[in-house]
Amino acid sequence: MKIKNYINGQFSPPISDEWIDNYCPANGEVYGQIPNSSTKDVEEAYKAAKEAFPAWSNTTLEKRNRILIKISELLEDNLQDFAEAESKDNGKPISLAKAVDIPRAASNFRFFGNAITQFASESHESIGQNAINYTLRQPIGVVGCISPWNLPLYLFTWKIAPAIAAGNCVVAKPSEVTPITAYLLGEICKAAGLPNGVLNIVHGLGTTTGQAIVEHPDIKAISFTGGTATGAYIAKVAAPMFKKLSLELGGKNPNIIFADCDYQDMLETTVRSSFSNQGQICLCGSRIFVEASIYDKFKADFVQKVKGLKVGHPSEATTNIGALVSKPHLEKVMQYIDIAKEEDGIVLCGGKRVTVTDYENGYYLEPTIIEIQNDQCSVNQEEIFGPVVTIMPFKTEDEVLEMANKVKYGLSATLWTNNLKRTMNMSNQLQAGIIWINTWMLRDLRTPFGGVKASGVGREGGFEALRFFTEAKNVCIKY
Repeated sequence: MKIKNYINGQFSPPISDEWIDNYCPANGEVYGQIPNSSTKDVEEAYKAAKEAFPAWSNTTLEKRNRILIKISELLEDNLQDFAEAESKDNGKPISLAKAVDIPRAASNFRFFGNAITQFASESHESIGQNAINYTLRQPIGVVGCISPWNLPLYLFTWKIAPAIAAGNCVVAKPSEVTPITAYLLGEICKAAGLPNGVLNIVHGLGTTTGQAIVEHPDIKAISFTGGTATGAYIAKVAAPMFKKLSLELGGKNPNIIFADCDYQDMLETTVRSSFSNQGQICLCGSRIFVEASIYDKFKADFVQKVKGLKVGHPSEATTNIGALVSKPHLEKVMQYIDIAKEEDGIVLCGGKRVTVTDYENGYYLEPTIIEIQNDQCSVNQEEIFGPVVTIMPFKTEDEVLEMANKVKYGLSATLWTNNLKRTMNMSNQLQAGIIWINTWMLRDLRTPFGGVKASGVGREGGFEALRFFTEAKNVCIKY
């Protein structure tokens, strides 16, 4: 299967005719190829977007709304096909893609299609000066959207939907590791009546295709989700051109458990927040801190629960843990397990590759729990992004707050307690952009999403996303 770029409403091969192999994580075999797009391909995509912008930016909100809603409906109509494609490309269980990834991608288009019709301008009367000020929110122009491999369509549409809803035209690059559903989205957008050139999808490596998007002088904004080092590089390249940036980067999120929590609810949710999508979610609670009085009980119960998770082929209904996304990523995660042992960490369960019958070359790994002695050890400080969590006890609120915040990241935090005073105090002091109390991954698309410190800059979601993808212009009229 050869995937093609989607430029100006047409599917086309890369100008260089160079291709990259695409691997299936479940069996380790090549099952397709994607374009190794160059600067020339990105330039063609930019030209198509630039040409489409005047008409699209002046399209009525009602028409934009109808097209985005139609895209949402077509994604829902093709749920099974998209879920199977996402699973094959990424290694996640089909059940997860069907329950979360594809429905959420459809929701992104529906939400922002409706949100743009409610996105109002501000006005301010200057009393005594016979003047009124009002704010125009105008689309930026051509914007770049670069998304990661862990939630391929989910995060791809999380950027594209608000960008086009706001009247921009887009040059987008999905991860070269998981390109299939982005390719299929081009067909959906065409069928929904999205005008040619409004969305252009170019495939390729981050170091070539992605860099060409970031470096393009006339692509005026970049929305990127990915690694912190890459985000820092994008910021460095974009700064002299004064591009708008939204960077959602790495996470090393604390999961703080007090003895007064609803224990069973906490235990079930912690298994999920640790190992969903093979731990390949930037919001996973990979650092688990447990109040000393319940630490031994939690450790025993948590290990027992995790040992019961089934690692298997993504197509099997009983599979809890599918394949990791690639062989290099599997090797990276396993290196961290070795590092943990060198740093006196104790592997309580997992830590080994799994051989799945008939898929012996797949990238499977046991869900892994590591008991640590020092919160500053490598596996507790560096983003592993796999099915690996650390656990350690704490005694006081002050102690756990210090450990939770003593990391370079600040994306999310989870707190388990029924003490209201503690909830309010710690929520105020935890250094993260998203705080969950007695839950995890409960999302409302109206709320701001993003991190602090090395977890990024800017916010996505709701009107925050529409503000990012528009420029504010003040108009002052004296009467």
